[in-house]
Amino acid sequence: MAGETATDAPVLGLRERKKQQTRELIAETARRMFSERGFEAVPVAAIARAAEVSEQTVFNYFPRKEDLVYWRMASFEEELLATIREREPGESALAAFGRFARRPRGMLASPEPDVRERLAGLTRTIVESPALLAREQQIFAGYTDSLAALLAEEQGAKAGDIGPWVAANAMMGAHRALVAYARRRILAGARDPKLARDVLAEADRALAMLEHGLGDYAVKGARP
Repeated sequence: MAGETATDAPVLGLRERKKQQTRELIAETARRMFSERGFEAVPVAAIARAAEVSEQTVFNYFPRKEDLVYWRMASFEEELLATIREREPGESALAAFGRFARRPRGMLASPEPDVRERLAGLTRTIVESPALLAREQQIFAGYTDSLAALLAEEQGAKAGDIGPWVAANAMMGAHRALVAYARRRILAGARDPKLARDVLAEADRALAMLEHGLGDYAVKGARP
């Protein structure tokens, strides 16, 4: 995350470091093979052979084949919920979500040309795979449910109150719209750092639209 230093990260033991290295090796091998041949065309056995591990080892780290692409997204949910949960009193959920949405992260934020090319390959892999798109829908639906549950708990929402679910769907809908925007630009050939700035501008526009309806919703410390 932005602002992290080497001292902020937990110190891993030798065994944990080796496991992390193995996970990253398998995932990077899969990413490269998927970019070259497509997600559906690459069996897990081929990834295992290329990474010089057993097929069972691949599944030990990635229970589903789709996890080879989306494995880092668990940290996305953790960061999102932590940002909302730990916002300051007087700050709305939307304002906290805005800080989260505007924070540079991942390959899109990298200035390195080779990283942007990897992002382009990953983007093509996802949009050309029905299985990956379906899995992505499930992941985002899970994030939306988690966010709605957090808002419902904070607001003391009664059973059947749709407010937390509407708010969560609106915010996650904005995020998904930004993902779709970035992908369209990448598939159209965008590779320069300006893309990240354009995505940020679109984020500001989306947040401004939501502000009209959610700006006063879930202000921490306030009760309906």
